[in-house]
Parts: sequence; C-alpha cells; structure tokens
Amino acid sequence: MEKVERSLLEPVGEVNFRSSKWSWESILKKFQLKVESFFLIKGYLLLIVGFLLGRALILSTLAPFSLPFFAAVFLIKRDRSPLALVGLVAGAATVSLKNAAFTFLVSVFFLVIYRISEKWIKNEMRMIPFFVAIILGVGKLAEAFIISRQLSLYDAMMVSVQASLAFILTLIFLQSIPLLILNKRRQLLKTEEIVCLIIMLASIMTGTIGWKIYDLSLEHIMSRYLVLVFSFIAGATVGSTVGVVTGLIFSLASVSSFYHMSLLAFSGVLGGLLKEGKKIGVAIGLIIATLLIGMYGQEGGSGNLTITLLESAAAIALFLLTPQVFTSRLAKYIPGTPEYTSEQQKYMRKMRDVTAQRVAQFSNVFHALSKSFSQMEVKPGVDEHEREMDYFMSHVTEKTCNTCFKKEHCWANNFKTTYGYMEEIIHEMDQNDGEVSTKLSREWDKHCTRSKRVYEAVGQELTFYQANQKLKKQVQESRKLVADQLLGVSEVMDNFAKEIQRERENHHKQEEQIMEAIQAFGIHVEHVEIYSLESGNVDIEMSVPFCNGHGECEKLIAPMLSDILGEQIIVTSEECAAYPNGFCHVVFRSSKAFTVETGMAHAAMDGGFVSGDSYSTMELGLGKFAIAISDGMGNGERAHYESKETLQLLQKILQSGIEERVAIKSINSILSLRTTDEIFATLDLAMIDLQNASAKFLKVGSTPSFIKRGNKVIKIQASNLPIGILEEFEVDVVSEQLKAGDLLIMMSDGIFEGPKHVENYDLWMKRKIQELQTDNPQEISDLILEEVIRSRDNMIGDDMTIAVAKIKHNTPKWASIPVTKMKKRA
Repeated sequence: MEKVERSLLEPVGEVNFRSSKWSWESILKKFQLKVESFFLIKGYLLLIVGFLLGRALILSTLAPFSLPFFAAVFLIKRDRSPLALVGLVAGAATVSLKNAAFTFLVSVFFLVIYRISEKWIKNEMRMIPFFVAIILGVGKLAEAFIISRQLSLYDAMMVSVQASLAFILTLIFLQSIPLLILNKRRQLLKTEEIVCLIIMLASIMTGTIGWKIYDLSLEHIMSRYLVLVFSFIAGATVGSTVGVVTGLIFSLASVSSFYHMSLLAFSGVLGGLLKEGKKIGVAIGLIIATLLIGMYGQEGGSGNLTITLLESAAAIALFLLTPQVFTSRLAKYIPGTPEYTSEQQKYMRKMRDVTAQRVAQFSNVFHALSKSFSQMEVKPGVDEHEREMDYFMSHVTEKTCNTCFKKEHCWANNFKTTYGYMEEIIHEMDQNDGEVSTKLSREWDKHCTRSKRVYEAVGQELTFYQANQKLKKQVQESRKLVADQLLGVSEVMDNFAKEIQRERENHHKQEEQIMEAIQAFGIHVEHVEIYSLESGNVDIEMSVPFCNGHGECEKLIAPMLSDILGEQIIVTSEECAAYPNGFCHVVFRSSKAFTVETGMAHAAMDGGFVSGDSYSTMELGLGKFAIAISDGMGNGERAHYESKETLQLLQKILQSGIEERVAIKSINSILSLRTTDEIFATLDLAMIDLQNASAKFLKVGSTPSFIKRGNKVIKIQASNLPIGILEEFEVDVVSEQLKAGDLLIMMSDGIFEGPKHVENYDLWMKRKIQELQTDNPQEISDLILEEVIRSRDNMIGDDMTIAVAKIKHNTPKWASIPVTKMKKRA
C-alpha cells in the first residue's frame, strides 16, 4: 500500500509544481504583451503624454508644448493623432477653458494650413517646425488682441519667445516621439536623441506641477526617480545630464524650483559614481545630495528639509520597486552600458553566423557541383563499345554493301564471319594508320568483291570516329579539371566559414597575469590585448610608455613573454610614440621554428636584358614559404611574358588557400585554353613549412633540384610535361624532410644542361655542388652560374636562372627571461 501511495503522490506533486511555474511565467509574459499593446501599439500612451503636456506651462503663462506635440504625432503616427489631440485638450482644460479652446483651435488651424500647403511641400520634416512656430505666434497675437484690443511690446516679446520655444520643441519631439511609440527600431541611440528624450520626459513631468500626495510634490518625486534610473543605468555622465536638463525645465516652469536643479545634478553625479553599489549605492547618492542641497535650500527659505527627504525617500522606493527587466531593456539603447555592448555583440554575432552560413552554403553548392562532374566520369562499358562498333559498321555497310549483289550471302548466311573480318579490319586500320596486314587483306579479298571500297569507307569513318573519341576524352578531362577546381574552391570557402565562426576568445585572466608578471619585473605596461594564444600563432598587442629608442619591447618584454608562454615570441611591428609622454603600440607574435635565406642569380641568352626565365619567392599564410622558377618556351619577351604570367597566377591562387596540385592544374588549364598558339612553360615549385621544415616539390617539365646536406647531395626529380601541352595531367609531388643547414638548389634547364662537352649532367652538377666551400646562398648561386658560363667558353647559350635556399633554425636574438609561468593558457 505504501508503494502505491508513493507512486501516486510523487509524480502528481512534480507535475503540479512545474505546471504552476510555467503558468505563472506565461501569465506575466501575456500581461507584459497586453500592456505594451495597449500603450504602444494602440497609442494610449500618447493620450497620457498629451494630457500632461496640455497642463505644462513655462513661466506660469506660456504653453508652447501642445501644438509641437500634436504636429509631431500627426507627422509620425497620423492615425493616433486624434488620441493626442484629446489628451492635449483635456490637459489644457484642467488649467482653464480658455487654454483648452486655444489648443483645439490652433490644432485645427494647423491641419487646415497643412492640407492647403501639402501639395508643394517637398520636405515635411524640415517645414513643419516653421509652420508650428508661425501658427502658434499668430494665434497668440490674435488672442492678445482679442482680449486687450491692443498689442504691447511685452505681448510681442512673449509671443516671439513662445514661437521660438515651439520651433525648438517641434524638432525635439520629432526625434523623441519615435522612441516612445515605435517598438521595433534600430538598437542605436545617438547622443542628440538621448538629450531629446530627456527633454521630452522633463517636459511631460512639468504637467504634474501642483500635484501633491500628503504634501509631497509629485514632480519632485518623479524627477528624482528619473535621475536615479539614468544614473543607475549609464553612470555619472548621463545621470548629471539628466539632472541638469530636468532641473532646467522645472526652473523654467516654476522659478521656485530653481534650487532643485542643483539637487538633481548633484544627485546624478553622486548616484553615477556609486553605481557599483547597485541600486543601494545610487540611492545613497541621492540621500547625500538631498541632505547637502536641502540644507542649503532651507537656509534660503525655499523648502523644508523633512519634506525634501520624504520626497527623495518616495523616489527611492519607486526606484527599488522598478523591475530589473525595465532597466536592462532601457540600458540596451544607451551607448556605453554593458547591456548596450552585449546587444551590439549579439547583433554582430548574428551577422557573423549568417555570413558564415551563407559561405558554407556556397561551399556546399561548389562541393555538390564538383561531385556531379566527378560522377559523370564513367568509363565506357562493354555494351557501349559494342554499340559504337555497330554504328560504325552500319555506316560502312550503308556505303558499300547495300548495293552489292552478295549482301544476302555475306550478312544473312555468313554474318559471324563477315562481322569478324570487318572488326579486324577496323582494328588494324585504327592501330596501323590506315594499313591492313597482308594476310588479312588476302582473306578479305577472297571473301568480299568490293574490298577496296570497304577500305576507303572504313578509312573515312575511322577519321570521324577518332575525332569523336578525342572530343569525348577532352570533355571528360575538362569535367575532371572543373571538378577538381570546384572542390578546391569548396574547401577554401569551407575553411573561410570556419574562420568566420571562430569567435575571439576572452583572455581577461591571461591579460591580467601578463601585466602582473611584467610590472613585477619593474616595467610599466599600460594595456594588454590578447587576440590569440594558440600554439605557434600567438598574437598580443601592448601599449607601453615611450622608451626613447632603448628597445625595451624587443630586449625585455618579448623574452619575458617567451618564458611565460613557453615558445619564442618576437616583436613584429612597433609604432613609437610621437612625443615623450605618449605610448608605443607593439605587436608580439610567435616566431617560426625555421627561417629561409635565399640567393638568386640569372642571365639572359647572349647577355640580353629580357630573360625567358622568371623566379619568385613568396611568403604564404600559415607559415609556409614558396620558391618557384618558371621557364617560358624559347627566349625573349614572349617567353618572359609566359613564365611571368605563370608565376603571377600561381602566387594569387596559392595565397587564396587552394591546394598546390589544384593550383598547378588550374594554371595549366588557363594556359592551354586561352589561346590556340603553342605556348609552354615549365614550373619548379618548392613549398617549405617553416614550423617543421618539411618540403613539397612540384615539378612540371622542370629540371631536377638538389639538396646538399653536409657532403651528401640528394637529387629531387619528377617527370611531367611542361604546362600548357596537355589539358590533363597528374602532378607528381615529391616530399622531403629538410634539416637546419640544408642547402636547396633549384635551376632552369639553361643551368642544368648548360655545361658544354658534358655527357652526364647529373654527375657534373653533383660534383660541383659537393666541391662548394661556402654555404652562403647568394655566393653559391653566383659561383654555379659563373662555372656554367665558363664551361661554354664564356658564352650564354640559353636563359639561365638558379635559386639557392638555406634552411636555418630561427635563433632568437634575445634569450628568454624567466618569470612565473601562466597557470592557464587558452
């Protein structure tokens, strides 16, 4: 019985608890949506704001708020302007019926003038403030004339003041009203928009002047509450601005509230400074400001300290009851707040994810296209071969056997024999350039009475057949090349999408540890920014005081970072301060394990100025170094253009991230398809990884390369035709692990085959390399070039180019300085 009760009670309790929780949250959310819909979407907030602005006065007589507010609402949210007009008239009626009538009449007059001039107004936003100022000024002049039957200088001055205020308020309301009624808007608030919003809120609160609750002024409570909210959200700068602007508006509305501006501004500063203490800290700031300014006000006879404290206490109570959701939502719109920064980062993260997704989709498209082209490379089967043979024979027999009297005898009675002979004839003529063996010719002459006509027909059809087969092969090769290129592009775009999605990590703890370690050593560092701590790819920026050219960053900070991070760190760029009290901005990055020192030597044929050879050394991304030599066909400008074009294409394609084989095949297809002329170029490419000194050699029609390791000489060779001869070929890749101290020697055919009266070029070149007494790359390239020219009796019979590279350990210039190592590393 106990087990039954437990099994019944436990699930029921759990279900009830969860359902009540979710129902409570859903009720709150629904209530919030209904409130937003009632005030924002349906526009009843404009009714309340209009009521308060209709009551608002400046200097106890001027009411410049009504018409600017109505004009701004009419221009921005025309369908809600009747609600605004009702609120304005009702608010003005609480002051006097004369004010209500005047508000209604000037609003109607504005509508009439706007309808009349609507046709020729081009820019409504620019003209509306002028309309409002003129209409309100004319209306006030008419009112003064009707009442007193004369116009004094005081009346003209007050009318001009009210018209000027209306002009300015219209501009302010046009910027601030969208912040109240438009729910979906951009997430960026300009400083001018924030000030306009504050002025509008202060103007609205002036409508509460004269309202009291137990002798406590409602305008004082609301103004202090407004300062508390903005100080808590945005700090002292915005808090003091809100206090000054709000106090100024209240001072214009009531001269007796002039000291209140000091209280609001001071409380905004103190509350913003104490915002680290959350709501309690901001509230303490208001209490301190109230005590100080309140005592000053009491001495001047402007108020009672007890009432002032009670008003501040009421504002603090409202502030403490304000939900966190409201303040967080408002903070998203104010620049400089953590919520605003988080919102901007969320937006940027969303844009980044969308971009990465689109790039990944393009990558998938290219991958699918590559796959579809690859699937089309189906080798012809037995059935297709038999079908092609049947078509071939049908065309031959159509020209020869259809009109022959022995057709029935050959193809009906002796089909297999005739078919076999025809198949052998086609095969032999295809293999022997149209010739048939004597034995087969003798047998076929006995079998067929029109043997010569058959030979002629087979030869003609064979020409078409061979052209068709060649075309099919070219199409297949082109498809395969396109498939490889599309796959390469797909891989590049996929890697790019992954790089986009790789978000910068936060390294706050590591930045603090680095600053503490360096400052404990006695070096002042202003700022540390870590972008990457990935092994082999460290990226750190620092701001350090002006060093007067002593090289502290290279001699001290970089060695300390090397010890902290456990790998060699060097200064890659340094921007020194322009004046002694400034800061230098320095970038520290990982150094490579190996470096490459190169030397080049070249000579044009017959000592000319233009060589058909081209060479290039290029620093690629991800720590790779490339050396390339290209030899254009022949000599002179055309050969130089072809070899140079080959290397330029290679460099651009490799820097895009496409794999080496695909890059070379792409260059081959471009050079072979862009013109019908016979233009060929060789390519000798060496890719060296500077992290582990591994090398890949890709040779297309080029001469061998050599590696000298001590007294040992290693030959690197691959067999490929030059670029541009074949539309499709396989690139041979030779891999070799290099070591520190190795010498890599690459050369064109003018150097390798240059020596005169030499039978074995390999042995001659190896012997010359072994006899070298220097390891300087430039000296080696000069010596070998000179030796080849001397062997030809000082004649340069071909373009000559030689490239020598020396692999060296990247020895740090400064030893690491031992400090406490970081406990955690990203």
